[in-house]
Amino acid sequence: MTPPPSRPDGDFSSLFNFLPIGAYRSSPEGRMVRANQALVALNGYDTEATLLSSVNDIAREWYVDPGRRSVFRALLERDGFVRGFVSEIHRHKTRERVWISENAHTVRDHDGTLLYYEGTVEDITERMRNQKALHDSEEQLRLITSQVPGAVFSVYVGRDGSREYRFLSAGIRDIYGFEAEELMRNPSMIARYFHPEDQALLERDRRAILAGQAQLETEFRVVLPDGTIKWVSNRSSAVSSDERGFLRVGMLLDITDRKNAEAALHASEALWKLALESAGDGVWDWDLVTDEEFFSDSVRAMFGYDEADEINLSVALDARTHPEDVAQMRADRLVHFEGRAPAYRNERRIQCKDGNWKWVLSRGVVLARDEAGKPTRMVGTHTDITEHKHAEAQHRALEGQLRESQKMEAIGTLAGGVAHDFNNLLAAILGNLVLAREDVGENHPAQESLAEINRAAIRARQLVQQILTFSRRQTQEMVRQPLTPLVEDALGLMRSLLPAGIRLVTRLPSGCLYVLADATQMQQVLMNLCTNAWQAMEDGSGDITVALREQVLDASQGLQLGGLAGGTYACLSVADNGPGMGEATQQRIFEPFFTTKAPGAGTGLGLAVVHGIVKAHRGAIAVHSRPGEGARFDVYLPLAAGADEAAVPADAGAAQAVAVAAPVGKHVIYIDDYEALIFLVGRLLRKQGYRVSTFESGESALEWLGAHPDEPVDLVVSDQNMPGISGVEVAQAVRTLRPGLPVAIVSGHVNDQLIADATEAGVCDVMGKQDSMDALGEAIRELLERRTTP
Repeated sequence: MTPPPSRPDGDFSSLFNFLPIGAYRSSPEGRMVRANQALVALNGYDTEATLLSSVNDIAREWYVDPGRRSVFRALLERDGFVRGFVSEIHRHKTRERVWISENAHTVRDHDGTLLYYEGTVEDITERMRNQKALHDSEEQLRLITSQVPGAVFSVYVGRDGSREYRFLSAGIRDIYGFEAEELMRNPSMIARYFHPEDQALLERDRRAILAGQAQLETEFRVVLPDGTIKWVSNRSSAVSSDERGFLRVGMLLDITDRKNAEAALHASEALWKLALESAGDGVWDWDLVTDEEFFSDSVRAMFGYDEADEINLSVALDARTHPEDVAQMRADRLVHFEGRAPAYRNERRIQCKDGNWKWVLSRGVVLARDEAGKPTRMVGTHTDITEHKHAEAQHRALEGQLRESQKMEAIGTLAGGVAHDFNNLLAAILGNLVLAREDVGENHPAQESLAEINRAAIRARQLVQQILTFSRRQTQEMVRQPLTPLVEDALGLMRSLLPAGIRLVTRLPSGCLYVLADATQMQQVLMNLCTNAWQAMEDGSGDITVALREQVLDASQGLQLGGLAGGTYACLSVADNGPGMGEATQQRIFEPFFTTKAPGAGTGLGLAVVHGIVKAHRGAIAVHSRPGEGARFDVYLPLAAGADEAAVPADAGAAQAVAVAAPVGKHVIYIDDYEALIFLVGRLLRKQGYRVSTFESGESALEWLGAHPDEPVDLVVSDQNMPGISGVEVAQAVRTLRPGLPVAIVSGHVNDQLIADATEAGVCDVMGKQDSMDALGEAIRELLERRTTP
């Protein structure tokens, strides 16, 4: 094919078309302007004209990932050039995928205006495939060597004695305690671990390698940082050599157990017996040919036997091994007998003479084999690890409790967020109900249906309050007070609610147990627990026992209860003799909306609310139950020290407002992101004689205030939780725009943190979401009156 002639304007020389790699000019928008013959061929075309007419959008038609074009352009715009920009593209005509490397720069005119991009394209598909193949090969080698005991290595030894590890398996950690990457970064560090008495072996091996010795096998000792001494076997073979050094492959094995066994084998029989009798753990010596086994006295004592017991202990211990552990015991022995493991190690349960089970760690090493390699003698130890196993089980249980606690925290956060949105919906429903009932008049037939809707909405509002209590977002009045009177008051009400067949038994102390608590919420805890207990009685009869006592928890008990600190607590228990519950039910009993009752018989929030209240009081709740044995809930509350304090409401002594008509003509700004509430509150306040300006965001309200500095405003009322800026942030901005203009905040979950933030921002009042629009109107009227009252 004859190449196109070079252009006289000098933009592209004849070299452009004879470059061995692709070259191009493209517009910033992604249109191909010029392409040399190499790029035309790369894309599967014959001529430049065909390619240019076919490519309309480089990003979508060329790159496998269209987003690479955006990255490419961003680099060009930032630096003016890119180098080595690697992407996967389609050959435009055939859609075959290939890898390329791009170099490009921007071309601008004298005024700096971007004209086009120019660059080169190199096909690097083969290089990328080779890199992937190399990576896959290395990964496969790692997987294979991870299954091999010890550490597999490839090392290049320079003629000056220097070392460079080309490969090192993760097994090095089991021998030395450090990671493979550490030794590969600093090959000389391994020499520091050599036992001082074996340093000469290191020099001997170095000389043998430099002399070209093909096979090397060395056994030496290493001293670990904690003082532990290990025996290591180093076997290596020569692979290749060049003028700079030698490449070798080999394996490091921990042979400590074998070396220890060999040392013991060299001792006399008398020394063996002395060692066996004086060992702290139970020691055994097993003749595998005659199947006779010698046990130290400590082994017999470990399982409750003495010299008077005529028993073949070797046979007995295998026979009394727990059935679930027999197969693993035999498998562990076999891998050592066959030489696939340097030592025998097994954990199993063995039944003692008195019938109790013990966990035992058995370790041993074959000391002698016959000519066929069959083991003939083995020695080892039995170690009682029962306490260790119990500690492991307790640790697993604590981890499970921690996960459960984290799950309940997450559910509480979700429930609080959902409750906030429901509050807005219910406020709109209840408010519009009030207006609708006024609109239709008292005698309208729809009043009965509207009344039913009102009752359902109020019930829904109460359900939302339960959700907020569960999520611990409600404001609490935490007062130091005796717990017994709170319990007695709740039980007095509970007695009147219980069915006739339920008997209430109380065990309350005569002394006072003072706690820091919200009285209403603690009574709700007791009422919910008692209600849950009597509803569990299948035949409508049974006993509910309520007890209160002082309980001292140590650190371990506190940890099991979800992380309570050790100390003295009040323990409030509610127990029933109902059907009880299984483990699976107990795992979910405190989840919101989980219930074992029939559909429509419960919300599943009772125990979830109890859990939330107890956690908010810095306490814990535990359940104890088994099927057929009833259930008991224990609530732990920290005892409060210090003098008695009376609950004093924050606004105690404040002068009560005199009910008067709404201040006519007062200008109120109302802000809420919920459109239905904006419409509803605006309509309500206008009916009561206010001038009202409503906004759906804090930003729009602040923009209006800034644009109308002379417009009089008497009060700003803002929702707290809104997209964009919050109610507190609105108050901060209003204080800057119009100092002295009062701002009130409305929130579905008022808490101490919100009150503190609002006070700092200069907010005049923080109000909870009202159950009715009349209540909101009354609250706004009181705020305005408070501002005008001298």
